[in-house]
Amino acid sequence: MADPRSETQRIERLMPLADALACIDRLVSPVASRRIGLAQATGLTLAETIANRHAHPGSAIALRDGIAVDAAATLDASSYAPAPLTGAPAFVDVGDALPAGADAVAPRDMVELREQTVHVLSPLAPGDGVLPEGADAAPGDVLGRAGARLRATDVAALSVLGASDVEVREPLVRLTAAQGRRDAVVAAIVDLLSLAVEAEGARRSLMEPSTRLDVGGPPPTPSAVMLIGGSGSGRRDDSVRELARRGSVAFHGVGLAPGETAAFGMIERRPVLIVPGRLDAALAVWLTLGRRILARLTGRSDDEEARTPVVLTRKIASTLGLVEIVPVRRATDGVEPLASGYLTLQSLACADGYVMVPADSEGFPVGAHVDMRPLP
Repeated sequence: MADPRSETQRIERLMPLADALACIDRLVSPVASRRIGLAQATGLTLAETIANRHAHPGSAIALRDGIAVDAAATLDASSYAPAPLTGAPAFVDVGDALPAGADAVAPRDMVELREQTVHVLSPLAPGDGVLPEGADAAPGDVLGRAGARLRATDVAALSVLGASDVEVREPLVRLTAAQGRRDAVVAAIVDLLSLAVEAEGARRSLMEPSTRLDVGGPPPTPSAVMLIGGSGSGRRDDSVRELARRGSVAFHGVGLAPGETAAFGMIERRPVLIVPGRLDAALAVWLTLGRRILARLTGRSDDEEARTPVVLTRKIASTLGLVEIVPVRRATDGVEPLASGYLTLQSLACADGYVMVPADSEGFPVGAHVDMRPLP
């Protein structure tokens, strides 16, 4: 626990990253849900499980343009002996309901029209070119589960199936820099976190640098606060002590490289993440702690990043006890690490992703199979 009365804020111990994540899971709860129009829900997290109400399609429909036929009447058809069909041709377009007695759709290049009589050139099976009743979705089929992010594909499918609005969670994250931090690095961190927060299905608001750390200020009230800078033990660093004065500090110092000085706590039951004012450290803290906070606020069921199995072309050496973030770049036969400890701007700019080295590992040898994760 940080002591707000100390002359300078100091890190007493580095909390293991696993314990820090467990602390976030214990203290951060999903925000209240709200119902919004489906068209505005792409990228947001469902707060309800959606079940289909009606069979779709409601009757068999054509999956291609052509002529609706009774497949049984085409069994002996061939290009040498086309099968004539009785009655006028039943032309259908994609999405049209099949007329009574038809169970297949013959494409135009499989038929000949001779004086308004249809001759089929190849046999058809029942269901060819047809979408049966209920094939898209049957009543009771699950269309979306609570805790899942809505992709554009999901929204398109739900729209066709008749959904017009959905229940979602969309937290609001306030981003601000510590007082006196207005340099290009902090500005870049704010921009990075702004984009990353929105990519996780949340809104963000920006505030000018301030000495006051609270969840008040101009409306709307934030669901969480991310403060950039002031997390170290420098002469002007005061963010963690300010958090202790305004609320409570759950931990200050994490077994993470880079990002050891990160801090986390609560003000009025709202999470506050204090992010180091160094770009590489801020990135590492976002990838580990920030994304976890957003996952808890949105109620997301799975906050795991996409992972690509790769092979290391050069070894990674790491310090026991610290989870290490290592940027990597694709090479001919796998990926190569670009930096460790301090991640240079050049390494971040050239990275195709990153590798996470566990705290109980001293690194990975050449040829090791590891997972590459995406950078924001």
